[in-house]
Amino acid sequence: MKPIVAIVGRPNVGKSTLFNKIVGKRLSIVEDTPGVTRDRVFGDSEWCGKAFSLVDTGGIEPASKDILLTQMREQAQIAIDSAAAIILVTDVRSGVTATDADVADMLQKSGLPVILCVNKCDSIGEPPVEFYEFYNLGLGDPVMVSSVHGHGTGDLLDRVCENLPDAVEEDDEGDVIKVAVIGKPNVGKSSLVNKVSGENRCIVSDIAGTTRDAVDTTIENEFGTFTFIDTAGLRRKSKVEDAIEHYSNLRAEMAVERADVCLILIDAQVGFTEQDSKVAGIAHEAGKACIVCVNKWDAVEKDGKTMQEMQKKLEQDFSFMSYAPILFISAKTGQRLDKMFGLIKSTAANNAMRVTTGTLNDILAQATARVQPPTDKGKRLKIYYMTQASTKPPTFVCFVNDHELFHFSYQRYLENRIRETFGLEGTPIRLIVRERGEQK
Repeated sequence: MKPIVAIVGRPNVGKSTLFNKIVGKRLSIVEDTPGVTRDRVFGDSEWCGKAFSLVDTGGIEPASKDILLTQMREQAQIAIDSAAAIILVTDVRSGVTATDADVADMLQKSGLPVILCVNKCDSIGEPPVEFYEFYNLGLGDPVMVSSVHGHGTGDLLDRVCENLPDAVEEDDEGDVIKVAVIGKPNVGKSSLVNKVSGENRCIVSDIAGTTRDAVDTTIENEFGTFTFIDTAGLRRKSKVEDAIEHYSNLRAEMAVERADVCLILIDAQVGFTEQDSKVAGIAHEAGKACIVCVNKWDAVEKDGKTMQEMQKKLEQDFSFMSYAPILFISAKTGQRLDKMFGLIKSTAANNAMRVTTGTLNDILAQATARVQPPTDKGKRLKIYYMTQASTKPPTFVCFVNDHELFHFSYQRYLENRIRETFGLEGTPIRLIVRERGEQK
């Protein structure tokens, strides 16, 4: 396993900017507002042949009694507990503050190597006078850095790598299934990730919009290895009020792109809403394997028919993605989470299924014999052959004499025949129609 390096410090000193600079991607949201990062955000990096995992944490306010700030402090503490080295980020413009001193004391007690980074030293040359007061924190020689411009990051990483142990060999990650947990705000996405991981990996609060970054959590159990990506709740564009939320929405959409399977969470107490169909549409358009998870099922008053009635209604609501199985779960009690893992595994396999051309054309021959292809003005559709072009999702190309004759209804019929034969529960199917002689 790669050693972990945690970036910590008080709010708004530039931790996320430094994280993004070292990782080389905009993984962590950067905005000139204290408290933007809340959960731990992970990214991989390498320097001088040493690979390590970098963790961005929320700003630490040791004395604060605010609920979210307290939970952010807990998240930072979890990162510190699992780290091999720590980068303490401070701000040269504001000098050494009481909070900086408190955080430095907290880190010295951890017994881990701490590299003191003095950020926002944007001019090259001699250090500013204010730089020298950071020696008072008792953490040895500070490193002068500008996370915006990248000055000093090489010196910082040299110091980090001096304090890192060698990486332990780990298994190939080829079998890891990436699962994006998506839904509108406050349906219990973070609670579900915390439940399956067995730790408080993500901050959970009744305040809608608590999660902002897309947070990865790797879980190993009897079903296999899974990386759960907890995302920010997706709101309607008209409701996205600030820049932070705009980036959160982008992160959620990027998480869908990265995922193999999307868990579409809806609130059992609220039922289906227009926003749920929008969220599901993002996963459907991206061609991902999907499972509709009805969360908070423990909080619903039930009689003998409640589940059947809700299942029937949801099948109508999600008719545009009738392939997606519907599962009633509770992130709070853990109800049916074992069944959920089984479904994740099978739908991921279906999404990556490959069918031989010979088998496909046998199905095609049987399907066209049972229901004749449509005709128009005396001209009949001829389907010469079918082949699979790609997986994730399974994409099939049909070569025909005239694509205008290939009506939507007949495409749907062929898709259903393919589903009947191979199962393919949980994954969309794409049909591409080509006229013979077409190059593209």
